Amino acid sequence: MPRDTNAGGSIFGGWTLSQMDLAGGTLAAEHAEGRVATVSIDAMRFLRPVSVGDEVSCYCTLQEMGKSSVAVRIETWARERGGKPAEKVTEGVFTYVAIDEEGRPRDLPASEAR
Repeated sequence: MPRDTNAGGSIFGGWTLSQMDLAGGTLAAEHAEGRVATVSIDAMRFLRPVSVGDEVSCYCTLQEMGKSSVAVRIETWARERGGKPAEKVTEGVFTYVAIDEEGRPRDLPASEAR
């Protein structure tokens, strides 16, 4: 939407990051079997701007699991209106930590930790 644009008319990088964080957090929470919190974003690369009206998709893959953390590789692709092929616009690795009801780190379920 236009309210999500920067002065150059492209979508704010922060908007894109928030969409990626939502997608990655969903995958991390499934593996953690509960709440997670974002603790870091590594290796972030913006490859091209996203324009208003582009269809944006985030694709997540589990990269690594620790005692209480889950690392998720996220690729974001955008497709212009009019049926053109989608192009990768950004990618990064987001790390989440499993948290308990008080917001403190907790161990992952035994079946998930590696």
